[in-house]
Amino acid sequence: MAPLNLHHLRLFRAVASDGTLTGAARGLNLSQSALSTQIKALEKSLGHDLFERRGRGLIMTEAGRIALDHAEAIFRTADDLTATLRETGRGRRALRVGALATLSRNFQMQFVRPLIGRPDVEVVLRSGSQAELLRGLESLVFDVVLTNLAPPRDAATPWLVHRLAEQRVSLIGTSARLGQVPRTIQELLLQEPLILPPPETALRAAFDALTSRLNIVPMIAAEVEDMAMLRLLARENAGLAVIPPIVVQDELAAGLLVEAARLDDVTETFQAVTAARRFPNPLLSEVLAQGRFG
Repeated sequence: MAPLNLHHLRLFRAVASDGTLTGAARGLNLSQSALSTQIKALEKSLGHDLFERRGRGLIMTEAGRIALDHAEAIFRTADDLTATLRETGRGRRALRVGALATLSRNFQMQFVRPLIGRPDVEVVLRSGSQAELLRGLESLVFDVVLTNLAPPRDAATPWLVHRLAEQRVSLIGTSARLGQVPRTIQELLLQEPLILPPPETALRAAFDALTSRLNIVPMIAAEVEDMAMLRLLARENAGLAVIPPIVVQDELAAGLLVEAARLDDVTETFQAVTAARRFPNPLLSEVLAQGRFG
């Protein structure tokens, strides 16, 4: 393998940032053909294609994404070296995590906690819709996607789904609402307004099945997609929340909320979704090995 040319690596980073040879060449004040030749020289040096063409743009290959991570670390370290002779610029590996925007923040924190505080690791956490996250996973923007919605799996998108936790779901509310006298699940469901996830979620489907078996038509105070808002409504005493205790573990520990009853056969499943990679991020296997809980 030929020695790595840092000039070629810097040009590669510019192309990766712009997404087109034309735009990158204009910004670098180079001809498109000259830039293309130097990118090809870098690919030959590394032994892998770094881009594939889609329409008029360029999409990084998996090898390209890895090369970009290392390029950023190299140039970040070089910048630190010019600023100080102290050892403050050690290379850091990055784990790029996409999380469903409505997913419990407590669950997200439990997943990345093994990496927090490590001097050799940078955690990049972004949120979005399921469709956005899966597109990001396919295009190598993310190493892993955290979700509670099982993604469709077919020959074109063979996602690898890692089940991390199946959390029980409870009725949770303020002590003022629940009072001192214990009540059965049936009494709570009949007497108290409820804060529920929306009908299209798996959690809601399981809850609706439970109330159907019990022949109960619940009073719905609110339907909330975002778990953080559901938690806030419970704290504001808007009703009893149908929610996994992990979502409100801090409020339960502080006594701001109380777990009134566990709901039989109603659970929330948390999953990590990955894609088969020729060059898997080594941090991913570390965090998946430690990330199963619940």
